[in-house]
Amino acid sequence: MVPPGALAELIALDGGRVRTLRAGRAGAGPPVVLVHGGGSDNAAISWYRALPALAADREVLALDLPGFGGTEGIAPLGRPEAMADLVARWMAALGVPSAVVCGVSMGGDVVLNLALRHPDLVRGLVLVAPGGLVDRLGSPLAQRAAWLATRLPDPVLLPLVRLANRFTRTALRAMVHDPATLPPEVVEEFVREARAPGGSLGYARYNQATVGRTAMTNSLLGSVHRIGSPALLLHGDRDPLVPLAGSRAAAAAMPGARLVVLSGVGHWAQLEASDRFLAEVRAFLVGLG
Repeated sequence: MVPPGALAELIALDGGRVRTLRAGRAGAGPPVVLVHGGGSDNAAISWYRALPALAADREVLALDLPGFGGTEGIAPLGRPEAMADLVARWMAALGVPSAVVCGVSMGGDVVLNLALRHPDLVRGLVLVAPGGLVDRLGSPLAQRAAWLATRLPDPVLLPLVRLANRFTRTALRAMVHDPATLPPEVVEEFVREARAPGGSLGYARYNQATVGRTAMTNSLLGSVHRIGSPALLLHGDRDPLVPLAGSRAAAAAMPGARLVVLSGVGHWAQLEASDRFLAEVRAFLVGLG
């Protein structure tokens, strides 16, 4: 699937090819780079509505991370720091010296790491229900249970992932507050990705790399105060997956950050409430000059 008005291409990188979506052209402001979330997500799913809309006055680029979508020949990276470094290399390969970088969920974790590790690449941050901002998954028991699940060997884990992916439509409905807000094309692509060979493998590797026995190993709550880039955080007040408290804490700690809580919205604000999402992001881009 390719969002309306976008072009898809494969960019040679790290011995493989990164599927890249491109729309718009250099315009009045800096380019926008979009980073998708986890599960069976990809760039076309997360940014189906946002990519063409934001491309009206600037270049917009999105990639499928290794282990997701149409990127091929690069093993899933697991750690968000490694994914951030790959995004930096991908931007260099495309000749993008800096951009406003937007990430949703797991992609928010990635772009926060990009801002910390490669600050010169980041003109501004847009974070949608970002990951990487919790110290623990609920109770100690819940954390340990999640950790045990990630310790399963691949011959056990991967069949279980494939089994779970048979119920993707149900899981998708649980992610959002109102499933009717999702484009049918997005739903079908999400299901197709989940049921494809290797579906959700990239996300499985991310969980294996970040879910510790007693705590999360990717929490950035103690580091985000070092991010000096202007930042816009958007979080639905009905998000069942990523706690709003993490975005509140990050917005309070980051000197140039502002949090917008979207009423009646679940995990996918950029799809569920695209008009509100786009209005906030466009105002943020105008403010950057």
